[in-house]
Amino acid sequence: MPRVAGVDIPPNKRIEYSLRYIYGIGPKISTDILKEASIEAGVKARDLTEEEVARINAVIDRDYQVEGALRRIVQANIARLRDIACHRGIRHRHHLPVRGQRTRTNARTRKGPKKTVAGKKGVKSLR
Repeated sequence: MPRVAGVDIPPNKRIEYSLRYIYGIGPKISTDILKEASIEAGVKARDLTEEEVARINAVIDRDYQVEGALRRIVQANIARLRDIACHRGIRHRHHLPVRGQRTRTNARTRKGPKKTVAGKKGVKSLR
């Protein structure tokens, strides 16, 4: 099982798809890395030589922020938004959707499971 950027990537998949298991690497960056390391995209990850894995690691270390470093950067950005109390920071603080989505319905992923509130009792009509 090849280890790239501190992550064990799946050996049975093509290398262009295996690299996407690393946090911060998507389809475009994956193909860019392989092009720069001069590795064919159709090769399975288990068929890479140690030298090719070293080239991939060198490209990633030199040009990209991935895994732990990227997670720290993202958390620092969110903390900064919270500290300056801008609209997005307040939304983060209250665990609400940040990018303008509706919250009257949906938004369950961000808000968590429903918290049932006792409803109004029916008012009897006066006659």
